[in-house]
Amino acid sequence: MRLRTIHVIAAAFLALLTPLYAQIPSTPARIGYAPIDGLKMYYEIRGSGDPLVLIHGGVGGIAMFGNLPDTLARHRQVIAVELQGHGRTADIDRPFSYEAMADDIVALLKYLGFPCSDVMGYSLGGEVALQTAIRHPETVRKLILVSTTFSRNGWYPEVLAQFDQMGPSAGEGMKQSPLNQIYPNVNWVALFTKLGDLERKPYDWSASVASLKMSILLIFADADAIRQEHIIEFYGLLGGGKRDAGLDGSRRAAAQLTVLPGATHYNITASPILPDVVTNFLDGPPGAH
Repeated sequence: MRLRTIHVIAAAFLALLTPLYAQIPSTPARIGYAPIDGLKMYYEIRGSGDPLVLIHGGVGGIAMFGNLPDTLARHRQVIAVELQGHGRTADIDRPFSYEAMADDIVALLKYLGFPCSDVMGYSLGGEVALQTAIRHPETVRKLILVSTTFSRNGWYPEVLAQFDQMGPSAGEGMKQSPLNQIYPNVNWVALFTKLGDLERKPYDWSASVASLKMSILLIFADADAIRQEHIIEFYGLLGGGKRDAGLDGSRRAAAQLTVLPGATHYNITASPILPDVVTNFLDGPPGAH
């Protein structure tokens, strides 16, 4: 891989993460490492009440969410996690897969004593959250997917081109990045190698998505890295956007779609609108698709 390409990929991820680190959450009420299938999965718990699992995007960790965990914890118990090979969860000898990481989330809930939880994921974490709902629907009360795809072709072609070039060389470049100071124990070469392998694999979960029964909120940026057509198709799979809901809204789909203005895929978790959108959905009545 050419050096310029390495720098472009590293810069893209830094653009995603760096603006949020000035708002890293305060010291959590409870932290721990859960023994799960060979992993020591790092988690942080804030607040009290109904549980909400919060799953970060690729490359970063909990710090990617800035002060969002603190804000959401005003209304519920937020369980922020760090996935295999990310943040403070050390890697193990296992390829990255959405399915395996989804199983890790369910194992964590069991370890913490929660039979079910609301689940919210962003980007890579959204795909993990979606697989959690597909594979273990009984554990997911409400599902929130932020800038998430249900198939690989949902990404714009230029994003897929970046995925195609992710590998060890890009990981080497991350050793000199500010992220290395926040997460000094991350094996960046292994992380980028495994992420590249994961993101190059085709997937299409449309049939499984259409069969989901829990309440689902889709959130996208108005300038996302995910194609507009894919966003509409995703909502359509959940029964949305197919007909007039009527004057009283009685015919509307149980699923909800929100597009946040002035946001991109890389800063959507810092949107000042996001906490209210999430809280209003979670506090609303449980619909059924």
